[in-house]
Amino acid sequence: MKQAIVLFAHGARDPRWAEPFNEIAKRLHKALPEEEIRLSFLELMQPSLLDTVAELTEKGFDNLSIVPLFMAQGGHLREDLPKILTHLKDTYPTVNFHQTSAIGDAPELLDAIAQWVVGVTRLSD
Repeated sequence: MKQAIVLFAHGARDPRWAEPFNEIAKRLHKALPEEEIRLSFLELMQPSLLDTVAELTEKGFDNLSIVPLFMAQGGHLREDLPKILTHLKDTYPTVNFHQTSAIGDAPELLDAIAQWVVGVTRLSD
C-alpha cells in the first residue's frame, strides 16, 4: 500500500491564516521524510480535500490518513467531513481512508497549549 497523510483544515479568505498549517506540514515532512504529506481545506482555500485525494490516487496512493486540524468535533467534522468521505469512498472504492480524531482531542496538544498560556501570562517576579 502506498500511504499519504492528508492534513485537513477549515480554510479562510486571508491567505496568512494558512501559515501555521503550512508550518505543520513542513515539520511533518521533516519528521517523516518518507511519507507523502498534503494539506487540504474544507472551504475558501485550495486545494480542497476532493482535489487532493484525486491527485494522490492518480499517483497510486491507496491508503490515506485524513487528519482534521480542528480544535473540536463541531458541525464540520460531525456532518461535512463524513459526507465528503462517503463521496470519496464511493468514488475511490479501492482506496483505504482513515480519519483521525480532531487535533483538539489530543491530550498532548491540550497540555502544550495550557503550558504555553502559563508561560506567556506569568508575570515577572
